[in-house]
Amino acid sequence: MSAVIENHHDDHHHGPDKGLMRWVLTTNHKDIGTLYLWFSFAMFLVGGCMALVIRAELFQPGLQLVVPEFFNQMTTMHGLIMVFGAVMPAFVGLANWLVPMMIGAPDMALPRMNNYSFWILPFAFGMLLSTLFMEGGAPNFGWTFYAPLSTEYAPPSVTFFIFAVHLMGISSIMGSINVVVTILNLRAPGMRLMDMPLFVWTWLITAYLLIAVMPVLAGVVTMMLMDIHFGTAFFNAGGGGDPVLFQHVFWFFGHPEVYIMILPAFGVVSAIIPTFARKKLFGYDSMVYATASIAFLSFIVWAHHMFTVGMPIAGELYFMYATMLIAVPTGVKVFNWVATMWQGSMTFETPMLFAIAFVILFTIGGLSGLMLAIVPADFQYHDTYFVVAHFHYVLVPGSIFSIMAAAYYWLPKWTGNMYDETLGKTHFWLSFVGVNVTFFPQHFIGLAGMPRRYPDYALQFADWNMVSSMGAFLFGFSQLLFLFIVIKCIRGGKQATDEVWDGAEGLEWTVASPAPYHTFSTPPALPERSMA
Repeated sequence: MSAVIENHHDDHHHGPDKGLMRWVLTTNHKDIGTLYLWFSFAMFLVGGCMALVIRAELFQPGLQLVVPEFFNQMTTMHGLIMVFGAVMPAFVGLANWLVPMMIGAPDMALPRMNNYSFWILPFAFGMLLSTLFMEGGAPNFGWTFYAPLSTEYAPPSVTFFIFAVHLMGISSIMGSINVVVTILNLRAPGMRLMDMPLFVWTWLITAYLLIAVMPVLAGVVTMMLMDIHFGTAFFNAGGGGDPVLFQHVFWFFGHPEVYIMILPAFGVVSAIIPTFARKKLFGYDSMVYATASIAFLSFIVWAHHMFTVGMPIAGELYFMYATMLIAVPTGVKVFNWVATMWQGSMTFETPMLFAIAFVILFTIGGLSGLMLAIVPADFQYHDTYFVVAHFHYVLVPGSIFSIMAAAYYWLPKWTGNMYDETLGKTHFWLSFVGVNVTFFPQHFIGLAGMPRRYPDYALQFADWNMVSSMGAFLFGFSQLLFLFIVIKCIRGGKQATDEVWDGAEGLEWTVASPAPYHTFSTPPALPERSMA
């Protein structure tokens, strides 16, 4: 068995297949990780351009660029592409690259399925983007696609949107099964679950979340399809259905989904902070239990997105308290990161700057989330820019900063070259300033009462909207610098040595957890034992 896998592995490293077919047919986890990362970056730029259309329209009151219909298409597509096309595939790409290395496996457990789960994605997003050119235009009902906007009143292109969502879900489920099987079956001999680096733990938990909730998303879009084409009335009150049912089913998927987008980020930060603090991670066990608690709680708080639908007061109370409870394990994690930095010999290379910014800004996003958990307050905040500010503080300095931190941290390992540290720090500071100038003022305009998803607004919101739009263009264009840095690093640069981080590199695998037995510069052979 092990000989077969070793040969298979070597063929794909040094095989004769050159050029394009190497990428199309590859079953090598590193190649597939690279494909995911490049695809997600392309989607990040596409979704970012849509965000800049939104912010350009909102630069001042009145209608500037676009008709309101197109503005709604942009908000919808921006959300869908960023969530399903940028953040999730980037984390799957990191999992593909890093999980086998971190557990000492020769590759992912199901390499062909790995290839398939990636190649579904370009077709899914190609189809989603093609709706922009269809009669009636792209989906215009918001990324949460509430019925009846997405059923009774949807443009004809909604059917293509539904198919695209199904394909993304299939890809996610296959990728997650692969991660679970790899972690449970291919760990190096002697590596127990509580010896794994935290990035591996967070991905194991994330994969279970994905397997649990993706079928729920598939269910809700199938019900939409039935309502649109087959005369059912799941969400149509006229036929005995209920539009609020849509929100329940959607958010039962949607709330765990937002944790799917942040848990791998926790794993990345838990690898980076100990390295640059030159200390072991504080409280490894509590971090594992906190991650598992967050995942469990994420399933029982979904209706906090729906406080305004008129649920019974007992329901509101339950969802309020359950939501506040999530702050406890999250607080444990933040405490552990800070305690890891406490009295460490810290240096501030680019990955560490992104990781520290993650901890600070993610905490701000968490605090505004705690505000939104309070039912009477949420009645005021609901569907205002305060909510937009809250979730962008969790997803941009949260998920996206951690992905950038991971890219800088592991680029030397991936490419054999060092990235340009000065340019990296420049990119960090431009992004850090841009992100805060963009999203912090949105708290103010939200509290002042500006609703989401409107292309025009009253005069009193003009000043902060202008500031926010300027920040967005700063943040957006600074990502071109990131692209330049990555390409420059791939093409050459100072050779990365074993001591990439001035002696801290030796910590890379061992500080994130109790030390495994090897650092696996070369993957060990599979042990001669049955896989049962």
